[in-house]
Amino acid sequence: MPLHLKSAPTKTFADTAQQDVAERVRGIIGDIRENGDAAVRQYAEQFDKSSRESYRLTDAEIEEIIGTLSPQVIQDIEFVQNQVRRFAQAQRDSLVDIEVETLPGVFLGQKHVPVQAAGAYIPGGKYPLTASAHMTIITAKVAGVPRVVACTPPIRGEIPAATIAAMKMAGADEIYLLGGVQAVAAMAVGTDSIERVNMIAGPGNAYVAEAKRQLFGEVGIDLFAGPTEILIVADEHADPFFTAVDLLSQAEHGPDSPAVLVTTSQSLAEEVMDWIEKILPGMPTRDYAGPAWRDWGQVIVADDLDEAYRIADEFAFEHVQIFTENPREALTKMHDYGALFLGENTCVSYGDKVIGTNHVLPTLGAARYTGGLWVGKYLRTVTYQEVQNTESSAELGAVCGRAARVELFEGHARSGDARAWRHAGTEFAWIDESHAAVASGAVTDAR
Repeated sequence: MPLHLKSAPTKTFADTAQQDVAERVRGIIGDIRENGDAAVRQYAEQFDKSSRESYRLTDAEIEEIIGTLSPQVIQDIEFVQNQVRRFAQAQRDSLVDIEVETLPGVFLGQKHVPVQAAGAYIPGGKYPLTASAHMTIITAKVAGVPRVVACTPPIRGEIPAATIAAMKMAGADEIYLLGGVQAVAAMAVGTDSIERVNMIAGPGNAYVAEAKRQLFGEVGIDLFAGPTEILIVADEHADPFFTAVDLLSQAEHGPDSPAVLVTTSQSLAEEVMDWIEKILPGMPTRDYAGPAWRDWGQVIVADDLDEAYRIADEFAFEHVQIFTENPREALTKMHDYGALFLGENTCVSYGDKVIGTNHVLPTLGAARYTGGLWVGKYLRTVTYQEVQNTESSAELGAVCGRAARVELFEGHARSGDARAWRHAGTEFAWIDESHAAVASGAVTDAR
């Protein structure tokens, strides 16, 4: 039986429902739907403290903003974006169009077609997530999306220069200095100045997440986002200092971000807890990381690694680090996670910022049924069919007629009957001589 040295609640998707947030978001979306740009401007002035003649940045403005950044910042953005682009391209290359002949002259095909317009929301606030520009915009562009609209809010009245640079360098076609529900709603429903998109991706606060939830169906979205999560599976070989540092690295995302350690070593667990208490007071982000660890942190001692992996799967967390002697064992032992980070040379922060895999990942147990944002999210897998052989059409028609009548779909059945009658001479009571004469005449005239 596992031993819980530190216990806490585990968040679920149901915990994200906030009636006051939902009602407020519904009102903003309705206002923007009815009043367009005027409503967007009202909320931008109210929430972003921003008033501009146009919220879309011009090419000249963008170049001027990028010019304020140091060469090192630009080089680092280029480095990270190259990592993201390389992995996204590898994902795209793995998706191939197919066509198969299932019966003589019967061709079935599949194509991966990008959405024609995507929106990328890049948060501001306390943490301007510049890296989210890489993850949402580059991935869309590699998928082949012809138009990518990107929105980010000003931060305390200032333009977030590094974020704007990342958006431009990632390939955004339109950049708007616009945040919150007003940005998401404008991209989703469209206004006179912002043409609507087909899909929206990117993280955000509770209001942004609720806006995406309410607009889902009218537009596609990447994921229903919740607080950032980290779980570390460790054995007796793990470094307690690394483990403590990495748990706190994700706890700083917010006061409700859970950090969980599952280990086979009680002594390691106790050392990690001691290290956390030593590190926390000196963290500049302790106002978030402290409550997150206090209220949502857990430490569980498992009997063996198999039990540790089972416990980790039950959490189905966004980020799972494996600090064991044989970390790749988790690739076969585990199945419910957003992303795995194998070995102590790897950490979630690499995934968040620099390594190249996408950091938009499922939370709140959603890893049980979905993965994170990737090239495939921006692609619609569509099919096509063609029957060139009349004998195959007759065979399919006969089976279609019988199968449809089992389901009481007479109209469907008759579509099949007509082909079986035309191509194989099969007789049907509903096709009387007058139907046959009309059908034969129509074909003769057409020829």
